[in-house]
Amino acid sequence: MIEHSQFLVNLFFWFYSAACILPLVLVIVVSFSDEKAVLVHGYNFIPEAWSMESYKFMFKDWHQILRSFGISVYLAVVGTAISLVVMALYAYPISRSDFPHKNFFSFFMFFTMLFNGGLVPWYLVYTQMLDLKNTLAALMIPLLVSAFYVLLLRTFFANSIPMALIEAAKIDGAGEIRTFSQIILPLSLPVLASVALFQVLNYWNDWFLSLVFISGSKNINLQFMMYKTMLDIQFLSSNVQASQGLAAAGGVLKLPTETVRMAMAVLGIGPIVFAYPFFQKYFKKGLMVGAVKG
Repeated sequence: MIEHSQFLVNLFFWFYSAACILPLVLVIVVSFSDEKAVLVHGYNFIPEAWSMESYKFMFKDWHQILRSFGISVYLAVVGTAISLVVMALYAYPISRSDFPHKNFFSFFMFFTMLFNGGLVPWYLVYTQMLDLKNTLAALMIPLLVSAFYVLLLRTFFANSIPMALIEAAKIDGAGEIRTFSQIILPLSLPVLASVALFQVLNYWNDWFLSLVFISGSKNINLQFMMYKTMLDIQFLSSNVQASQGLAAAGGVLKLPTETVRMAMAVLGIGPIVFAYPFFQKYFKKGLMVGAVKG
């Protein structure tokens, strides 16, 4: 009976895994399919005709793709590293029972989860007070601190780091900075890796900040570049005047729409997939330990 139940559980997860993987496989296959075949026959795991036109179309402006890709990688790596340091430095003091103002600062952080100043004041702060418009800092700073992740780190520090260990370090002459950097952080790798994974995803998938703060194409990230390209394709494909103007100039409106959308998805998710194996061994443990107790 136990073996039968185990088989059913394994079978369920096999089907569940296939349901998660097959759509990704379909996206990759369609991106290498011929545009006309997709429009006529629809999406197929075995395409009627293979084609690289969608990737050739995308990489015609390979300089912009390379620049936007580099910006996305820079934001994901540097932004995540700074974000972890800032959030850990905030979470550690409010996790200490001997810190007299921990309740105030905990509530201050929790309050930001419930209320915010609104989009217009938020925009004015970054563009007029801080003068960060059209800079990479405008794409990094708004995502540096997440109240939820700060409280997650605080919970881990409070429940998983013994106070006796901190007191022993103090007796041995270690200051707060040395205790934090050489004892607390090495013991907190599971939760730090879990938060780092979420922050990498946040920075990599963000396109809204480029839309709001960046004018022009110099400092846009990869996600917004693909979003903007897709909008341009849809406009040219559906606008009659644009088609007539292109035809009058001697051009032919031959734009891949379905296949290039899938190619952009492959280009967007491809690099970030490699982040999961790096964080995998810490991910589950960090989430479980950091969220068991409130």
